Amino acid sequence: MTHLSELYKCRVCENVVEVVRQGVGTLVCCDESMILLEEHQANIDDAHYAHIEHLDDITKKIEFNHPMTKEHYLEFIEVVSNDGKYIKRKHLKIDEKPELTFKCECREGFYVRVYCNIHGVMVTK
Repeated sequence: MTHLSELYKCRVCENVVEVVRQGVGTLVCCDESMILLEEHQANIDDAHYAHIEHLDDITKKIEFNHPMTKEHYLEFIEVVSNDGKYIKRKHLKIDEKPELTFKCECREGFYVRVYCNIHGVMVTK
C-alpha cells in the first residue's frame, strides 16, 4: 500500500514519483517495482539539516549548508505543516542557493523535507 506524499524511485531510469492518492498495489517503472525513498532524520551537523530563521510571526526563512553542484545537490525543499493543511515546495537548480522563504501561521508547527540526489529524503522536525 502506498501513502500520501511518499516518494518512489525507479532503479533503471531514476524517475522519481510522488504519491498524490493512497492506493494498493506496487508502483512499477521500466518493468520493475519502484523503491520507496524512506525519510531520514537530519541531524544538526548534517548538510541536509534545515536552519530556520523566524523573520516575523508568520514569515520564516530556511537555509541549508549543502553543496549545489552537478554531482551533489538538493532537488527540492518542502515545508509541511503538522496539520497537513499547508505545503510549500521549491524546486532548486544547480548553483542556486538552497533556501526558501515562506509565510505560514503553522499553529501546529511544521517540518522541512528535502530531496538530495545522493542521500535521498531528509527531514528536519
